[in-house]
Amino acid sequence: MKIGAIIPIRLASERLPGKALIEICGRPVVWHLLDRICASRFVKKKDVVVCTTEDESDGPLVDAVQTYGCSVFRGSRDDLIQRFYDAIAKHGFEAVVQIDGDDPLSDPEYMDRTMETLLADSTLDIVTCEGLPLGIATKSFTRTAMEKVYRHYQTQKNDTGFIYFFTRTGLCRQATVRPRGPEHVLDEARLTLDYQEDLDVFTRIFEALYVPGQVFRLEAVR
Repeated sequence: MKIGAIIPIRLASERLPGKALIEICGRPVVWHLLDRICASRFVKKKDVVVCTTEDESDGPLVDAVQTYGCSVFRGSRDDLIQRFYDAIAKHGFEAVVQIDGDDPLSDPEYMDRTMETLLADSTLDIVTCEGLPLGIATKSFTRTAMEKVYRHYQTQKNDTGFIYFFTRTGLCRQATVRPRGPEHVLDEARLTLDYQEDLDVFTRIFEALYVPGQVFRLEAVR
């Protein structure tokens, strides 16, 4: 089974423009995210695909991702379902880990746990996380799940809330994974990158914990 990772990112953020290329510890945010995705035991570096848009403004993002050594797919600006569907088809993935581009602390452990759960039960379409801090959780789903959603969705503006097509429509059979232990329950934490104050938090975390060539674990963030 060919397994990949897909990450939606575009630079035209209204709240924090170009955030994926802002540097922390001398490296763009997107590289820190790719470090963590490439630490998953289910995906090879070349099968980590940043799904961005065809807008000219996303050209610098393409350059950064390719310099890192991962892959890029360019597609619709607003229709994320179409972008994902086309990327999965192009790369021939049968299952994918899906990580949000706003979440540079996404945890490889939960990438692996969601994929393990998905592969262990052939009746499942998607596995999500619950109970983790905002910005840590990831999802894994099958190409079949993508095809089910693609056949039924109607709105072409779905770059926000797209996951609900998988989890709230009844189209897909789903399961969830919970935090491994109480050390991963951080109810007060906000670990997603939307605003300058979020960037300040990430900068402090990476300056304290980042070691080149290593990926720190979630419990270290405490």
